[in-house]
Amino acid sequence: MNWIAKLLSDEIRETWKLRIFGLARIPLLFYVGISIVELTPARMVIRIPLRRRTKNHLGSMYFGALCIGADVAPGAYAMYLIQRQPVRINMVFKDFQAEFLKRAEGDVHFICNQGKEIAALVAQAAASEERVEKQLDVLATVPSVSDEAVARFKLTISLKQRL
Repeated sequence: MNWIAKLLSDEIRETWKLRIFGLARIPLLFYVGISIVELTPARMVIRIPLRRRTKNHLGSMYFGALCIGADVAPGAYAMYLIQRQPVRINMVFKDFQAEFLKRAEGDVHFICNQGKEIAALVAQAAASEERVEKQLDVLATVPSVSDEAVARFKLTISLKQRL
């Protein structure tokens, strides 16, 4: 019975939704094998496995794959919340900053701890016809090697109601 509860968990259900969305709309999401590790009201953790598709010539994760993870951690969480709104909302990222600290030599977890702030921003966008923006932080780690960050990202998310 416990495996059934896990099978129906938000993480697995949302991982499949994200992969299907990737296959249909953004094939790179599907190609890198992205999955949701944790989904709570305050936090979203995304994992991209280190494999042939995501490796660079040095055997670490390619910076393009790292950028995909940094985009998806807050973006998938925002889309998860947007789908639950009575109005349609467009989401884009306005800017992107990256600081690469170490080589990512294993599966990378992308952590966005601003779930409550994203939820407030989505609610603000749903209640207004004005564009709303917020800078978000994403931390990338390789838990199999160390808890230290391998990269830090700052992205500005921009939301606006579709009229």
